[in-house]
Amino acid sequence: MLNLPHADVVGSLIRPPELLVAREEFAAGLISPAAFKRTEDAAVDSAVAAQEDSGLEILTDGEMRRLSFQSQMPEAVAGFGEFDIDAFLWGDWQGDERVGDSRTERPATLGVVGRLQRKRHLSAEEFTYLRGRTTRRAKVTLPSPSLFANFWSPVQSAAAYPTLDAFLADVAAIVRGEIEELVRLGATYIQLDAPHYPLVLDPAWAAFYEAQGSSAEDWIAQGVELDNAVMDGFSEVIFAVHLCRGNQGGRWLVAGSYDRIVEPVLQRINAQRLMLEYDDPRSGSFEPLRGVPDDKLVGLGLVTTKSPRAEDVAELESRIAEAARHFPLEQLAISPQCGFASSIVGNPLSIEQQNAKLRIVAETARHVWG
Repeated sequence: MLNLPHADVVGSLIRPPELLVAREEFAAGLISPAAFKRTEDAAVDSAVAAQEDSGLEILTDGEMRRLSFQSQMPEAVAGFGEFDIDAFLWGDWQGDERVGDSRTERPATLGVVGRLQRKRHLSAEEFTYLRGRTTRRAKVTLPSPSLFANFWSPVQSAAAYPTLDAFLADVAAIVRGEIEELVRLGATYIQLDAPHYPLVLDPAWAAFYEAQGSSAEDWIAQGVELDNAVMDGFSEVIFAVHLCRGNQGGRWLVAGSYDRIVEPVLQRINAQRLMLEYDDPRSGSFEPLRGVPDDKLVGLGLVTTKSPRAEDVAELESRIAEAARHFPLEQLAISPQCGFASSIVGNPLSIEQQNAKLRIVAETARHVWG
């Protein structure tokens, strides 16, 4: 089941301007659902073409239909209450000299307000459309269930879900039901996005989760248990889990090595692929890869999506060789460090610069692994 190409993608791609305009017009009631869908479809078509032209054998739909990489859950499921993009952007964001720092407060009204009830599937439309546009491996991204702890509040949510555990159990059931539907439709590669695992190792974020009722260690253990539960039993599916340190507008939330999550996450999670952010020193060294089980493949996120900095093959080959001193070369892959647009905000580079990075991922994989 590890037999996938050594060049991979994480998920999101930069939304074209016409899609952003159409999203605003649709929200304002200025265009019909059919017109909006045509614009979404065209954006996905362009994303597919760009990935195929780059030489990639694994493709996503670019998450063109999403407000955020995690938004399809509250959009498709009743009970989450009202929310806007700040539900996915809050936090103390750090940036380099080009973009600077940014702070977004957690919305005061954010919180699940009713028992969850699915109105439609989360990503079935995304997959069926993508499957019909390419003969290459279609990858679907879904949020890790425990990521939605951010939507539980002891104030807003207690009437519907007295405990966070009860809420997350229903979230996990919905994610598993979505996987069942995707598998029925033919999906064979599904990724769980789990940026919260590196986040909880930061003292400020650990304090947030502890205020929800659990220590950081217990919180991680529960999250991995939920992830394993939603992935269990799908023998024909390759699962990946993606870990990053925040990715919005060229900014990040935390820094730190993978050392502290090797045992509780990388060793215990049952995904076959571990997609790890490694585009700059904030991620630490490759030394923690020594603790990764030998039945997994590690996707090295070496190509940054946070800036237009142009990597070259020689640089990336050197980094892969360095990683191979700690983990077998044949069980490594290369990818961008994260999505290029974890929300509609996008990172500060052009679509042309993004596509050049996709090409360098595919080219480097050919040089290293043939």
